[in-house]
Amino acid sequence: MAAITAVEHVVLFKVRDGTDTAKISAMISNLRSLVSLDGVLLLSAAHVLRHRSSAASSFGFTHLLHSRYRTKEELAAYSAHPAHISVVREFVLPICEDIMALDWIAEFESDSVALPPGSAARVTLMKLIESAGEAEKGVVLESLHGAKRLLGGAVEQLSYGENFSPARAKGFSVGSIAVFPGVEELDEVDEKGVDLMEAQKEKVRPLLESLIVLDFLVPPPLPATSGL
Repeated sequence: MAAITAVEHVVLFKVRDGTDTAKISAMISNLRSLVSLDGVLLLSAAHVLRHRSSAASSFGFTHLLHSRYRTKEELAAYSAHPAHISVVREFVLPICEDIMALDWIAEFESDSVALPPGSAARVTLMKLIESAGEAEKGVVLESLHGAKRLLGGAVEQLSYGENFSPARAKGFSVGSIAVFPGVEELDEVDEKGVDLMEAQKEKVRPLLESLIVLDFLVPPPLPATSGL
């Protein structure tokens, strides 16, 4: 089966301490309603299940949005849509103290880019050292290319690529999402000590200034009557 490409869009949010839970719920539900916009292949908004790196803990992101689009143009149309702008202004910005986002083009072996509800996903974002050039970035991307073979049948889907939207990325230039059937399968990988970059660990680790790793669960779809 021929591979297909899609644009990944990952946004991390840090909600202010002490924020009323009703406001957090409103942010998540309104973000999730944006799945009804034209061009959105999928959209998940959820709380961060756990931080898996020291940088993730230091940044302290509490929630995230993950969505996919066929093209950069469709992502741009989503970002500029009045409904999206309204949700950000009314429900996100008033309660968040920090936001970062990365976008990359990913290739998928299947013709489906959907994620089953209940899947466990691991987001990995990488900031390369200042002296790293294209060759070094290529080493990092190549390590991710071999990660699915390393992880074996445990991983259902692996997406990775170079960020093309640096404005809100805080210097992070490579992103990856590994999707597992559930938390149990993800935990099994952790118990075995398998790392996404294990195959070229000695080459890759010295090239990284910072590494954000965090997990989330894919929520169930909105009821058919929901939407903007």
